[in-house]
Amino acid sequence: MHLKSAPFSVSFYALILGEAEKAKQNLVIRGECVSACAYLKEKGIFVDLVYIDPPFASGADYSKTVYIRQNPKVAKVLKQAEEELEIEDLKSFEEKMYGDVWNKEKYLNWMYENLCAIKSVMSETASIYVHLDYHIGHYVKILMDEIFGEDNFRNEIIWRRRSGALNNYKSFGQQTDTIFFYSKNDEYCFNLQKTKDSPEASEYIKERFIYDDGDGRLYSRDPVTNPSATATPTLVYNYKGYEPPVKGWAFARKTMEEWDKAGKLYFPEDKSQRIRRKTFLDEYEGQPIQNLWTDIYVINSQAEESVNYSTQKPEALLERIIKASSDENMLVADFFGGSGVTAAVANKLNRRFIHCDVGINSIQTVRDRLIAQKETPNHVRGDVDFSVLEIKDGVSLFRNPVQTMEKLKSLVPGLGKMEGLSDFWAGCIESVKDGTVPVYLPDLKNSECKILDKPFMSRILHEHLGNLPFTPTHVIIYYVDVTDIAEIEEFVKADKSTLVKIEFRDLKQLLDDIVIEDTADFEVSEVQEELIPEYKLTVKSFMSDRVMRHINAYNQKCELNTKGKKFKPIVISEEGLELIEWLSVDCTATEGEWHSDSEIKIDKLGFVIKNGIKTKDFWDGAIKSEKKPLRLKIRNICGDETVWKME
Repeated sequence: MHLKSAPFSVSFYALILGEAEKAKQNLVIRGECVSACAYLKEKGIFVDLVYIDPPFASGADYSKTVYIRQNPKVAKVLKQAEEELEIEDLKSFEEKMYGDVWNKEKYLNWMYENLCAIKSVMSETASIYVHLDYHIGHYVKILMDEIFGEDNFRNEIIWRRRSGALNNYKSFGQQTDTIFFYSKNDEYCFNLQKTKDSPEASEYIKERFIYDDGDGRLYSRDPVTNPSATATPTLVYNYKGYEPPVKGWAFARKTMEEWDKAGKLYFPEDKSQRIRRKTFLDEYEGQPIQNLWTDIYVINSQAEESVNYSTQKPEALLERIIKASSDENMLVADFFGGSGVTAAVANKLNRRFIHCDVGINSIQTVRDRLIAQKETPNHVRGDVDFSVLEIKDGVSLFRNPVQTMEKLKSLVPGLGKMEGLSDFWAGCIESVKDGTVPVYLPDLKNSECKILDKPFMSRILHEHLGNLPFTPTHVIIYYVDVTDIAEIEEFVKADKSTLVKIEFRDLKQLLDDIVIEDTADFEVSEVQEELIPEYKLTVKSFMSDRVMRHINAYNQKCELNTKGKKFKPIVISEEGLELIEWLSVDCTATEGEWHSDSEIKIDKLGFVIKNGIKTKDFWDGAIKSEKKPLRLKIRNICGDETVWKME
């Protein structure tokens, strides 16, 4: 059976939350922060805690390592030989996830818009933590003072990542990030956190817990003096011949007697000295955590919690924030969800969660992470109940906005660069009839550019046309969404400020050409497994033009860089099954919401994760299900997903 793949623009699941469901619903949302907040507000969903780790405006490009999976035929040989591949043996290449390159003014406008949207869906007792670094954090704090109010600023948390440029010769090594903590109002949830693992706590334990009554239990001797500025009469009393401090003891006589009976008081031989409280080390909860966090390290590639995501933050960091600023069953949201650490930790801590990100790789990463979490031995919550939702902004993105923008320019016929042209214009087209034609493409990373309305059109007419290094006769304007195209055309005609012909084009038609379909050849058969009938879908071949372009580009680049040295290129088998990372069959419906009745993920070493359960089996090219498959979904190693319907 060879089927042409149905167009699939990463539209995961259509979801309408019922009133009874929304209070308990966990959501994974693909979409921009502003659009996601608008959706939540419309549904009456308000969050109790927000953590965001947005782009830092660092100027860096972030990428992920894409590993070629093992050909099932090779995996079979490895299994027979009882061998395992080492990570160094794997074929891989780098793929760009997104570029953190911003104009400062545009970045701050973008952040202001996002922070306002987030505030609109925060409950009255909610808090927000914004994670940044030295590039832009000081500017964002000014925005947050304006949006949330200076009086609602709680802390500037300094996280020492213990990873940074340590070999600088003209500056100090950068080892810290900054997390700004604000509440929405004066009343907010906060639970004091303590630790015994920080260097400060370790030093405190070493210095203070030095006493032992002979039973092996170390303890410290702490004052029991009333901390108040003035004396409290009820606390001023003589106890067992020991005179009270001037302001009295720290607690009433009854409590003193209870502590005495429990053996938690130290009585000096010299009764002119003070009674002290014994704090036993095995009962010591630790030192209260301050705003300098030095006890949490960054994730390295070998860490058990690593999910191969460039900007992944450690679970310990989110655990501290979530425990401090939320209680069980509260709703925790991350609108730049990335690797999904916020959702995963919130779920472990019995909180509800919302994960939002515009990138398809983020959505797939968190989905797989939550599915795998179901099988964690220490995870007592059972199945992770969540739904995946795509909120479309009038445009179907190709993987992510950065890649879309890169690809768009190559799809406009004849588009080229021109010296002296401002960044507002994507380039120019040379036309025999009209000469040099400037072309505008909306920046999909900036929501301000996505809607073509009268104010934006006025800026084009009166600002950007006048800044061109020449006077054109024809200009092409692409748009994503438009208030009313006929109204905009009439607005241009009525303006009379220019004789330039303005041509409008719908960007969505251009974007349709971006998605190149993956192809698969597979067959379905009915089999008997221990006398129980099952269906077996075998993938005979798979080809992804998108992935092969990455591989070919990688091979060409490496060949040029070897400078004549022998280079072993990445070669894909004729069947192409190494290009598959994940596959799922829907045995319930042929349309609409996807039901993953059976799924398989192949990890980078070639081992199968079946329905969230890790195994030591290599993939054999097939997937089994109890019912007959109606649809097949395959994700290639770069993260693109395609759906096929059964005939």
